Amino acid sequence: MARDDAGRGAPTRRAFTKYGVTVALGGLLAGCTGGDGADPDSSAPDATGSESTATGSTGDGSAESQTADDADGSYAASISPVGEVTFESPPETVFTRLTHHADMAFALGRGDGVTALHAPDYYDGLWNQYVERLPGVTLDWSGLYSSWEPDKEKLYELDSDVHLADPAWVTQLEGWDREDIDEIGEHVSPWFGNSLSDRHQEPAEGWADGYRYYGLWEQFEIVAEAFQERERYEALAAVREDLLATIDERLPPEAERPTAIMIAAADIEQIYAYTLSNPGFLTSHTRPLGPRDAFEGDVESGTVVDFETILEADPDVILYLGGMEPGTDMAGRRAAFEEDPVGSQVTAVQNDRIHPQGARYQGPILNLFQLEMTAKQLYPDEFGSWPRYESGPYPEIPEGERLFDRQRVADAINGAL
Repeated sequence: MARDDAGRGAPTRRAFTKYGVTVALGGLLAGCTGGDGADPDSSAPDATGSESTATGSTGDGSAESQTADDADGSYAASISPVGEVTFESPPETVFTRLTHHADMAFALGRGDGVTALHAPDYYDGLWNQYVERLPGVTLDWSGLYSSWEPDKEKLYELDSDVHLADPAWVTQLEGWDREDIDEIGEHVSPWFGNSLSDRHQEPAEGWADGYRYYGLWEQFEIVAEAFQERERYEALAAVREDLLATIDERLPPEAERPTAIMIAAADIEQIYAYTLSNPGFLTSHTRPLGPRDAFEGDVESGTVVDFETILEADPDVILYLGGMEPGTDMAGRRAAFEEDPVGSQVTAVQNDRIHPQGARYQGPILNLFQLEMTAKQLYPDEFGSWPRYESGPYPEIPEGERLFDRQRVADAINGAL
C-alpha cells in the first residue's frame, strides 16, 4: 500500500524488522564504459565462486551472518555493507534490483514474492528457459517493476518485506543518498544485499570501511539465514558440492584445456568481451572450469572488440552471453561470424563452437545450470557434448549425462525437504 508524506514521521508496521547497531555502507556504480557496462548483462535489450574478502583478505568460509533467536522469536542476520538486521519474522515479499538476488529469493521459495527486478520481462524469459527443466517448478517475473533505477516513492508503494539489494550501490544512482536509504530502511523495510562482490568493485570514498566481498554461494548462505531457510540452502549447496566434485574429478590438465572468450552483443557491430576468471561472482560458472583465456589478460572485462581482435586471440571456444534468451537469434549470431571474411577464420567458428550462455548476474539456480552447460561446451569429451543450440528451453540432457539432479533442485525450491 502506498504511503503519503504525513505517514513518514515514525516507523510504520515495518517495525517488525529493524537495523542493528552495526552498519557499514559502501559502493560504486560502474558506468557503461567503466568496466562491465551499465547493464548487469549487456545482452539485455534495455541495457545501456569461491571468494570472500574484506579489504583484501580471501577465503571461502561459512557465512558471516550471525543468527540467534530471541525469546520473542526474533532473530538477527548480518551482511556487508548493511551490518546486522533483526527480523521478527521471515520476509515474504522481496524487492530486488539485480538478478543474482532475485534468483536467491527464487531458490528459497520466494519466487512469487519478488516485487521488482531489473528488466523483468527479459530475465523472466531467460530464467524460464532453465526452469523448464525443473519438474513442478514455475516462475513468473513478467510485468514486475523494473528497478534498475528505482524510484523512492515506488518502494513505498511496493511495501516489500525486505530490500534484497546493495544500498551502497543504490546510493550511486541519481536521486539517492544515504538519507534516502535510511528512510526506506526505517519506514518500509531493511536493505539486505551485496552487489560489489560481482567483480570486486572498489567502494566509493567514505563507504569502503569494512566492505566485504562474498562468493556467490557464501552470500546465498547469508541470505538464507535472513529468510530462515537453512534447509533449502543446505539442500542446494549439497547439489553444488556434488557438481563441483564431478568437475574436479574429470577436469583435464591445464595444458590440455581449450582457449576461450566470453562475449555479448545485442548488435554484432559492438561486441563486448568479458574475462573468465577474474575475482567475483560474475565468473562463478567459468572460474571452476579453468579454461585458458584466449586474450591472455590483454583485454579488460567490458572492452569493445572487433572481429580482428577476436581472430588475433583465435579462441577454441566462444561463449555468447544472452544466447539462451528466447528473443535472441543464436543462428543469426553464428551466421554473422561465418559470413564475415575475418570472423570466419576464427577457430571456434570453423569448428562450430560458438555456444550460448545465460547471464553473469546469476544466483544459485542459474549457476548450477551454467556450470553444467559450460562444462559440456568446453570439455565435451569429459562431460558429454552440448547440443547445437539455436532456440527453445535449456536442452533436455539425457539423464545419464546430467551433471546434477534436477529433482533435488526442484524439491529444494518447492520445500519438499
